Amino acid sequence: MTMLSARTRLADSTWGYLFAAPALSLIGLLALVPILGALWLSLHRRLPIFGIDEFVGTLNYARLWSDERFWAATRTTLYFTGLSVTLELGLGFVLALLLSHMTSSTQVAPRWVQVVIVIPWAVPTVVSAQMWGWLYHSEYGLLNYLFAAGGIVSEPVDWLSDPTWAIHAAVLMDVWKTAPFAALLLFAGMTAIPPDLYQAARVDGAGAWAQFRLITLPLLLPVVMIVLVFRTMDAVRVFDAVYVLTGGGPGNSTETLSIYAYKVLFQTLQFGYGSTLATAIFLIVAGLTAVYLLLLRRHLRGGSE
Repeated sequence: MTMLSARTRLADSTWGYLFAAPALSLIGLLALVPILGALWLSLHRRLPIFGIDEFVGTLNYARLWSDERFWAATRTTLYFTGLSVTLELGLGFVLALLLSHMTSSTQVAPRWVQVVIVIPWAVPTVVSAQMWGWLYHSEYGLLNYLFAAGGIVSEPVDWLSDPTWAIHAAVLMDVWKTAPFAALLLFAGMTAIPPDLYQAARVDGAGAWAQFRLITLPLLLPVVMIVLVFRTMDAVRVFDAVYVLTGGGPGNSTETLSIYAYKVLFQTLQFGYGSTLATAIFLIVAGLTAVYLLLLRRHLRGGSE
């Protein structure tokens, strides 16, 4: 009987691997092959315009370590990531709590509210960036008009030409676009929390803040980690949002790692060093994702104990 069950499990696992083989092959073709190709290319000095193609080993990585522009782009990328992801998570919580409250009320149809909230997420990033670029326009932008009408500023502010304002303008646009993603995931997690927990907490005299801190937040932590992983990956790799708004300027003050890699790869045609920059972006994303997954695993182990 035991041998028969073991053979059954072996047969099931074999069929499982066979059914998963096409998907794994496709993932390998579309993901692993380009990654390995970029890694191999990063070990070369390749300038097609001059006919240069030579193996240099880790020389590109040594150049990367001493590249001040790379470190400046890294600081800009991490600042953009930290600020935007934090604001998106906070605003996502607010929107998710609002949706959760509306679900228990008959005053507003939550389906229509969800549609309205998700509209920014549905708009293509390039379109969103162009739209916000007009809002930030120094002469015809709505933002300057509202500030002038309210007496906040006396002269138009060129938001995208000031190094201090430009990066925060890009962050604001990114938060507007991607906060709905966090809100919908958090709202889905809230709907899975049993209402009996809140009823018991109210019976014990717990207020709204205590319920959020002791029930909602701990049970939503796995969902929060998922939001952080996806949004951090996107924020570290941000390109189109910042490039359309500022092009990395003024004076490279908003130049992210993806923009720097794009300029090296396609403007100066340094394919080897550009691939090194792309590999560095991949390693940063992989490292941050590993940290999140480690924290999530520790939380799940602590919860199971």
